[in-house]
Amino acid sequence: MRDSDTSGEREHLRRVTTLRLRQMKEAGQKIVCLTAYDALIARIFDEVGVDVIIVGDSLGNVFQGHETTIPVTLEEMIYHTKAVVRGVRRALVVTDMPFMSYQISVEEAFRNAGRVMKEGGAGAVKLEGGERVVETVARMTAAGIPVMGHLGLTPQSIHQFGTYRVRGTEPKEAQQILRDAKLLEEAGAFAVVLEKIPAELAREVTRSLAIPTIGIGAGVHCDGQVLVYTDMLGLTVDFRPRFVRRYENLAERIRQVVAQYADDVRAQRFPSEEESY
Repeated sequence: MRDSDTSGEREHLRRVTTLRLRQMKEAGQKIVCLTAYDALIARIFDEVGVDVIIVGDSLGNVFQGHETTIPVTLEEMIYHTKAVVRGVRRALVVTDMPFMSYQISVEEAFRNAGRVMKEGGAGAVKLEGGERVVETVARMTAAGIPVMGHLGLTPQSIHQFGTYRVRGTEPKEAQQILRDAKLLEEAGAFAVVLEKIPAELAREVTRSLAIPTIGIGAGVHCDGQVLVYTDMLGLTVDFRPRFVRRYENLAERIRQVVAQYADDVRAQRFPSEEESY
């Protein structure tokens, strides 16, 4: 019994790597991903067995209060990556390359990704785009920087698209997404996020690749799923897309708790004699 328990503990603490993710796809084992931006939340997610923690540039929305991810800087991504890495023992930490950190040139993108890995401690980086970033992905992976792709709705291109609508509904765009996914795989990407595309297209992309697909608003057929944790926990109350399942309403619960604390302070119920020195 002790040997079995020890074996289970070792498996739970086994560090998730890019190879491990491919093995999970081959075994039909779904990959669990969430975003995180600090050590406290990252530690909780890691302890319950989340496989991949993405330090998303979504921090621009949920942490900084911006309307888009565009203002987020490379230095900010490195800062938050450092914090997340300190809270993680098992999960693979993947950091978003922010807007304009990889679009100017392949060499600049390579240097910036190196900073994310070296200074931030990330296990991998994530880039938005398909064919236009293939050369960049190949340069990074050739040097040992693991890259996760991101296709479909790409938030950094919101001003180009002008809308957050579903992508890949038209045959031409669907074929381009499929082609882009294959190009990313050929360039060395270890996984691809598929955001807000039809479930059947996501199924086709997933079947066509040897590397895992991670869905967000892309149906159940992807090899894994990711959500922004503040959406999943109900901390963000003004963002309710169809693809987000709210497992809790923490915003309301926090309001109740803080209101109770305020009442206790004002009524001199806190601190009590037992809570005083």
